[in-house]
Amino acid sequence: MRAHLAICSLCFSPLMLAQTPVPDWGAVETETLEHFRTLLQFDTSDPPGREIPAANYLREVLEDAGIEVEMYALNPDRPNVVARLRGNGNKEPLLLMAHTDVVNVDPEKWTFPPFSATVDGGYVYGRGAVDDKDNLTAALMVMLELKRLNVALDRDVIFLAESGEEGATENGIEFMVENHFDSIDAEFCLAEGGSVARVNREVQYAGIQTVEKIPYRIELVATGVAGHGSVPLQSNSVARLAKAVAAIADWRSPIRLNETTAAYFERLATISPSADAARYLDVLDPARAADADAYFLANEPRHASMLRSSLSPNIFTAGYRINVIPSDAKASVDFRALPDEDIPAFVEAIRRVVDDPAVEVSLGARNTRPRGQSSLNTAAFTALEAATDKHYGVITLPTMSTGATDMAYLRSKGVQCYGIGPAIDTEDAALGFGAHSDQERILISELHRFVRFNWDVVVELAASAPGSR
Repeated sequence: MRAHLAICSLCFSPLMLAQTPVPDWGAVETETLEHFRTLLQFDTSDPPGREIPAANYLREVLEDAGIEVEMYALNPDRPNVVARLRGNGNKEPLLLMAHTDVVNVDPEKWTFPPFSATVDGGYVYGRGAVDDKDNLTAALMVMLELKRLNVALDRDVIFLAESGEEGATENGIEFMVENHFDSIDAEFCLAEGGSVARVNREVQYAGIQTVEKIPYRIELVATGVAGHGSVPLQSNSVARLAKAVAAIADWRSPIRLNETTAAYFERLATISPSADAARYLDVLDPARAADADAYFLANEPRHASMLRSSLSPNIFTAGYRINVIPSDAKASVDFRALPDEDIPAFVEAIRRVVDDPAVEVSLGARNTRPRGQSSLNTAAFTALEAATDKHYGVITLPTMSTGATDMAYLRSKGVQCYGIGPAIDTEDAALGFGAHSDQERILISELHRFVRFNWDVVVELAASAPGSR
């Protein structure tokens, strides 16, 4: 692992960094915390969705720094902010993207008011602290410092503060891609979706998201003869549906790795205890993958999901009276497809698994995502690995997200997108301090480290080389 990291560290351009003006990091940290806490104090909950206070604040800060800004909106209360620093055009643009909305809250479950941005014990508490106003603030600070220091750029650097990520993408990334793509078109994009894992305050690895599974909805409808509950029937729709759902839950679709997941397990093995490492390597070998897969299903379900297109029955609707056998029963299944999955063929495979002509299997309505995958063999991924080594001293794991992000819309247009994030204590999720939890927090020191990480990556990718300015 150390040899790998040593090689990665050579990928940075020390001369480039040395020739680029260095921010006053003390002043940057003071301003970072000010902007971060201000953004957290805006209630941009989605639903209902009203990002305009945060958008107006960002526009004012950027314009005051002399940066050109445009606002684009489908809904006037939900604008998207686009700022641009212009380079010499030698390279295609770099996009820094983050969303201004946050998931809604139950204030009574919060120790500190969710939009107070309370500072306590070295943490900042507030809805959006790690989803996604951390990335939003880091990108903002990079834009401000590039402008203030008059850094010469080989490529435009674009900042997109988007609305609607948490459930109304038609106002945000979909609107921008479909109607204003020329304003955000780029070779590379940095956005949310990754993180640096800490255990007992020790950094373990950095995850960089390069691909994600695609969400679909499977609908099951079982039909039978209605009747009196005192006379059981073999055609009972609830019983038929229960058997179909059980069959789907028990089915293990084929294991299929891609560039990202193969590299993930191979690299993860290098930093894991021997027994775990053996399992991570076993999934790379079709002859030995089954036992590792069974272990993951029981003990590491996220890893099991990364191996295949997955199915999770989550909604069951049937009956209306205890003494009536219903004529139909319905279930909905969360289907997360690998990015190259043949969807019609997979749905047909589900029908074969169900094996009951009285149960209809079909795709249901869902706000899905387009397909796309970012390469590990790019200047951007190389820069991310090098910055990870410099700032965190750990290995980089390319990851496939089992959830969904707005990067999918950009990847489908050919933009190479990479999900990044600050260091987060893995214990926080179980303690209820993670994204979408009843608390949300980030260590101030890790927010500052994340800003420096972003700065080095952007300088490496966008700053003009010495002698070319």
